[in-house]
Amino acid sequence: MWSPELRRGLSRVLALTVLLTAALVVAAPAQAADNLVQNPSGEALTSGFPNCFEKAGFGTNTFTIGTTTDAHTGSVATKVSITAITSGDRKVTMARTAACAPTVTAGRQYDLSVWYKSTTVAAAMTVFRHDATAGWQYWTDLATLAATSTYAQKTVRTPPLPTGTDQIVWGLSLYGTGTLITDDYSMVDATALPPTPTCTAGVACTKGQWQVMPYQSQVRGIHAVVLQNGKILLVAGSGNDTAAFRAGTFKTAVYDPATGTFTNVTTPEDLFCAGHVQLADGKVLVMGGNKQYPTADGTSGFKGLKSSYLFDPATNAYTKINAMTAGHWYPSATVLGNGDVISLGGLGEDSKGTAFTEYYKASEKRWLAWNEVKQTWKWWGLYPTMVLMQDGRLFYTGSHTFGAGLAGSGASIYDYNAKTITDVPGLQNKDYRDQSMSVMLPPAQDQRVMTIGGGNGHTNVDANRLTDIIDLKAASPTYKPGPLIPQGTLTGGVAQSGDQGKMYVSAVLLPDGTVFETGGALHNRADPVYEASIFDPISNTFRPRMATDPVPRSYHSSAFLLPDGRVMAIGENPGNGTFDMRISVYSPPYLFQGTRPVIQSVAATNWAYGSTQKITVSAPVVRASLIRPAAVTHSSDPNQRFVELPMTVSGNTIGLNVTSNPNIAPPGWYMLFVHGANGVPSVAKWVKLG
Repeated sequence: MWSPELRRGLSRVLALTVLLTAALVVAAPAQAADNLVQNPSGEALTSGFPNCFEKAGFGTNTFTIGTTTDAHTGSVATKVSITAITSGDRKVTMARTAACAPTVTAGRQYDLSVWYKSTTVAAAMTVFRHDATAGWQYWTDLATLAATSTYAQKTVRTPPLPTGTDQIVWGLSLYGTGTLITDDYSMVDATALPPTPTCTAGVACTKGQWQVMPYQSQVRGIHAVVLQNGKILLVAGSGNDTAAFRAGTFKTAVYDPATGTFTNVTTPEDLFCAGHVQLADGKVLVMGGNKQYPTADGTSGFKGLKSSYLFDPATNAYTKINAMTAGHWYPSATVLGNGDVISLGGLGEDSKGTAFTEYYKASEKRWLAWNEVKQTWKWWGLYPTMVLMQDGRLFYTGSHTFGAGLAGSGASIYDYNAKTITDVPGLQNKDYRDQSMSVMLPPAQDQRVMTIGGGNGHTNVDANRLTDIIDLKAASPTYKPGPLIPQGTLTGGVAQSGDQGKMYVSAVLLPDGTVFETGGALHNRADPVYEASIFDPISNTFRPRMATDPVPRSYHSSAFLLPDGRVMAIGENPGNGTFDMRISVYSPPYLFQGTRPVIQSVAATNWAYGSTQKITVSAPVVRASLIRPAAVTHSSDPNQRFVELPMTVSGNTIGLNVTSNPNIAPPGWYMLFVHGANGVPSVAKWVKLG
């Protein structure tokens, strides 16, 4: 069921704990710049092999690596052959030595070019990076290659190089039976210089700008899902209102940002504090919700529903499907690479923690019975953030709702198939990450997750400024401290001080590859924090003092990306029980930096994994990406991800090279963005992957 590229990657997990990633491919000729590759044609030999190149690979396979006279130019080319393979790959790369490896600058991009012949499509361009602190490590597979019996040139543009990178080496990997011949390597600096700034919007040029809509939401937007038609599903259920619950008044609305209109949707049960996720066909799977509020005498708390529904954007209607095994109030929902869904945690029909693992089989459109599911009988807490890793396992980030973290380190890797849970160390103050937010940093191929802020709704101490970042490709993934969240102001303009941070934080992936962080509060349902910043995953730094939402955004608030590149924020449900129905929209600084490129056409909207998809654009662009639309509540959107797209450029026609790994980009609808050297993104086009 998996692609050849993914099968090769799964073998790498066993040997190197890394998988393929993707980057930007450019088929245009290399720039007239210095070639950074030493001995690029391989004509200078030592002991019969090209100087400054090395034989590499891993796994169980039968292979030969050497030279051939079947060269593109000159009389020497390298040749790799595999006659039998169980796992791994074989390749020729530049030598990983200080003298031979090309020297690079972090944050810059480079065009890598090589001439090759291949009898198989089981070949890819592979890059290793030298970290000034950690040494040599696998970085990424930029693109898979077509089979060709005559020499063909492959030119690939790297993503911006990560912080700490001072050298890279690369080559072509063979991960199936066949023969691969390479010659005439080139590497040039291809960093596009941004144009001279022309912004005339004043402070919005650097801080962005908020707009509070002249109308209010018609429902309490506790749950928000961006639909593939560009509209927003807002789910309230009873909306944390006991009177509405007793009256059986449950609400859902579909909001159209283009017109400012709302369409009410009949809501069959109290979907307050349910879980939700988009499926591959664009429908929204909703699971659980609220069966009962706490009793007045305190003898019973919230109870979870086991009901489940599909919401269809085409009809704006819910359809009931089979129930889950147990009730779930505050459950997680993570879509897998095969389109199935795992849901964990929450409170059951008895008001106690639910230890059942629930598994939705997308091909059968049903929840599996408990004995069809690989159970671990672990309670994961409330809204546990479970992020899909590139090898199919789930990473519990430590972000959750209400109170202290789980026993152990507070974060873990969960292997559903093996029924194992492995603690992950390093998360700071794990018992004070209540309603922190975790996000997979752009691009998803880098497999880095950041957890931001948090507090403890039970002890109600000041929320913290902590961030933690983990590299899930590492042999032993460990959280490491990230930069502190910039501080803002409290009500009345009082500046935060000391270690004061925020919980109820929102983190939104932007189409320029950064993360917008906004909203939050210092205490449980009290003391909103007015602060926003932009995190740059390349430099690992915050750009502080962005424009702040004039509307407080604490408990039951959310922020999410719109297809036009703006960010929408909703919700605020403080301890006095009121609910702020105002809608705010943020325009990031990139929207004030010049003309937006336009995606003029998309040849096809249904994309296969490992395919190349054609688009046309109005002007030169330097980056393309897919962003999965939001399905967010309670500072939790574990399926949010930014997927880098390799580009093959021919004038204004661009071929987009789609990852072969569905765990990098699970099937479903995505927003396709491109942006120019000035960082200004296009308006998104919708495409369906898988």
